[in-house]
Amino acid sequence: MKFALLLIAATCCMPLRAQTLTLAFAGDIMLDEGVGQLIAAGGDPLAHFAAVLQGADYRIGNLECPIARSGTAIENKIYTFRADPRVLETLRGRFDALAVANNHSGDYGKDAFVETLQHLNAAGIASFGGGADLRAAHAPLWIARNGLRVAVLGYDEYKPRSFEAGARHPGVAWSEDSQVVQDIRDARRAGADVVITFMHWGWEREPEPSARQRELARRMIDAGAAAVVGGHPHVTQGAEHYRGRPIIYSLGNFVFDGFRDAPGRRGWLLRLTLNRRGVAHWDTLAAQIDEQGSPHPLPAEPTPCGRAGEPAPRLCSAP
Repeated sequence: MKFALLLIAATCCMPLRAQTLTLAFAGDIMLDEGVGQLIAAGGDPLAHFAAVLQGADYRIGNLECPIARSGTAIENKIYTFRADPRVLETLRGRFDALAVANNHSGDYGKDAFVETLQHLNAAGIASFGGGADLRAAHAPLWIARNGLRVAVLGYDEYKPRSFEAGARHPGVAWSEDSQVVQDIRDARRAGADVVITFMHWGWEREPEPSARQRELARRMIDAGAAAVVGGHPHVTQGAEHYRGRPIIYSLGNFVFDGFRDAPGRRGWLLRLTLNRRGVAHWDTLAAQIDEQGSPHPLPAEPTPCGRAGEPAPRLCSAP
């Protein structure tokens, strides 16, 4: 009996293993045009990254097109995309959630946007950054795993703003500073251990973030975000730390064909390891995109990474 009591006491006094959660973030995923043709012919644009994605606890990407058969391409827009629902089999099991807060979600109108949300839901893939109305569009993606509660918020601030959700109509969450700050604070009050923002912002093909991006990123962290992740420019834009928290300005493209320039065919997959304090450490894995729009891992290429408490990111090669 004495031995049993001592064993219980010793167990109670042992430090608990830190609860961690690994999230993977991918940049723009466009499944129309050449990539859609590849899938229709039986190809798999995510085949080369399947093992890497499988290694994360939760996988998130930006869906840069509606997935639908309904709708009509909007007028006066240079590029409009719409993927056939067959592409869902490529996404299923590779991504747990997809952001729809971007400048292509509404390319084929509101009916196609709603159809996209329905297809994702039926495939078991969560969507965020857009919804049936304004309130749904601003609702966080909630991830409750490994003893942690994580809220991910998605926003678009690249035209056209006509894709924005309204009080009674579907669309995307638009990036109004005061609303973004309020959403972050609301998520913390609702019990989020960690809040992350996933932004669609910046100027296309610009290798450096704008003053606007830098200012808003800091404001989001001041409001309580543990990390800021971005995309849209079709090129990577570097990373930095602010108040010890990472800002990865643009992940660049991930699955996307039609780019001939080298920067447009290079992206990053971001991996965040979270605990209750926020981001414990993070790294990026370079992706080289081939002519068909499929990404290939480049683990030997040094890319930004960092740990909690470090003043600035380092360059690391993926393990």
